[in-house]
Amino acid sequence: MNTFEDLESEVRSYCRGWPVIFDRAQGSWIYGEDGSAYLDFFAGAGALNYGHNHPNLKAALLGYLERDGISHTLDMFSVAKRDFLASLHDTILKPRELSYRVQFPGPAGANAVEAALKLARKATGRENIVSFTNAFHGVTLGALALAGNPGRRASARTAIGGQIVMPFDGYLGPDDAGLQWLKATLAERGTGFTRPAAVILETIQADGGINVARPEWLRSVAALCREYDVLLIVDDIQVGCGRTGAFFSFEEAGIVPDIVTLSKSIGGYGLPLALTLFRPELDVWSPGEHNGTFRGPNPAFVTATAALDLWADGTLTAETTAKGRVVEDFLKEVRSTVGSVTDCRGRGLIWGIEFAHPWMAAEVCTRAFTAGLLVESVGPANEVVKLSPPLTIGVEELKKGLGILADVIGTLPAAQAEEERDLR
Repeated sequence: MNTFEDLESEVRSYCRGWPVIFDRAQGSWIYGEDGSAYLDFFAGAGALNYGHNHPNLKAALLGYLERDGISHTLDMFSVAKRDFLASLHDTILKPRELSYRVQFPGPAGANAVEAALKLARKATGRENIVSFTNAFHGVTLGALALAGNPGRRASARTAIGGQIVMPFDGYLGPDDAGLQWLKATLAERGTGFTRPAAVILETIQADGGINVARPEWLRSVAALCREYDVLLIVDDIQVGCGRTGAFFSFEEAGIVPDIVTLSKSIGGYGLPLALTLFRPELDVWSPGEHNGTFRGPNPAFVTATAALDLWADGTLTAETTAKGRVVEDFLKEVRSTVGSVTDCRGRGLIWGIEFAHPWMAAEVCTRAFTAGLLVESVGPANEVVKLSPPLTIGVEELKKGLGILADVIGTLPAAQAEEERDLR
């Protein structure tokens, strides 16, 4: 570990909870340099929906590299980009009757969010953006301005504005008081805010604690945006690309956002790729007005195209939904039998286990790692253990990981005694 300790910045984070030097990975498993094996319920924070080194994607990538396919093209035309655009249109957009234009804003999700915000402001001539409590959209300054976590915002070390914060679904309780405040704000009814350019939301707030928006709440927000001529942006970076079952997480609600951001698993293989999708009439960009050196990552186009082939029929959606029911049934049992678990929530193959105290979630993650399972904690106080295995995980592997979790959670009373002992 000395190389990392001596040379790498203190900003590193995940490695602090998983102190192993990883060397290779396949499917739902990651292997350390020392031969240790870990079942992956982390999936690259949502970047590896199809697991590690999926054979179809790997074959496509190796074939492209073997023939000296071009790697870097900025926004020049390339065969790899053409194939990806055609596949995205034919496999995903056309069957859903979506006529989105596709922008390649740069390699990361934050690039897609920045492009969406800039475009919304340019298209409407307005400045403010509505975001929600516990939201997270990235760590570049524009995206960071939308964060619901004060610690995230403070990391900017400069003034960031242009944000109006609204209560996410359920934040104020089971009623829709938050929607009434949103309506008053959009209607400019003495709230102190001028009408915003856009509303941006995650249908499931992943980093925010696996907060799941109800379909009816999403439909109400979309209707308000239409009523007051405000653009609706759905950030599908972490919970899109099939994570909830359907390719887009908003499909269940039956809404059609004006702008959609995608990254993480859109590249399929873990290679950097991000998209900003928007209605054709919003394509008001001047050539080169929003650009970036790495907006033409051809190897990622190749693996992304191969990944879209997995969506040619409804098999992946059906399998993800079925596996999600396995997780849901497991969590119902956990919720009913473990007093320290205060809630379990999710959809498809993204779920959260909320604990009474943040240290409990941290303890579960630590003990799970020792037992050979990778999970992370999320939420405003990191009080939620997040389960996000690859969509392609086998059912027996899924049950194995859930079994490890059950064993680990069962040790919490002992962990609590240790905590009380330390406090004494």
